[in-house]
Amino acid sequence: MENTNDSLNSLGNLPHLVKDEVTKGVTFGVFSKKRTKRTASKNIAGFSLIELLLVVVTIGILVAMAVPKLQQTVRMAENGQTFATMRSISSTQVGYFSSHGRFARLTELNNIMSGALGTTRVNEIDRGKFVLSMTPAAPTDLELKDGYTIIATRNQANETIVYIYKLTESGEIRQILP
Repeated sequence: MENTNDSLNSLGNLPHLVKDEVTKGVTFGVFSKKRTKRTASKNIAGFSLIELLLVVVTIGILVAMAVPKLQQTVRMAENGQTFATMRSISSTQVGYFSSHGRFARLTELNNIMSGALGTTRVNEIDRGKFVLSMTPAAPTDLELKDGYTIIATRNQANETIVYIYKLTESGEIRQILP
């Protein structure tokens, strides 16, 4: 019988068999592929820096378009909620007038509505981003027999638009600004 190295050398010329130097054996070529640094770097899949930057820029553009629209939608929802609150105030004022012969002050309304209007601050009520106030600020009972005016003002430091709603004894709610 031939020497093992001689038999391996003679098999080394066959294209379908590969000589494995580490184990000193012969295996089929499909199973014996070695990964070297050179072949490993060619087969690595990933993103280039340009592709990554394009994705980041695209996301930035989408966010730049979406955030103002989201803020506008939130502002509209808050304004709608204040409008609904003013409707509740109007209906509560009608009930108060029928039982007391005059309209209620804001603090009285807030007590009747179990604090649902917001946080009382002297003659005003803070409700979210709006401030509810009466004109005049501290009306007398005689003034409240004739009517009332409640103003809801949204004037936030970080917003450029000021919103003002006005409610009168007729139940009409008007947007004064913008």
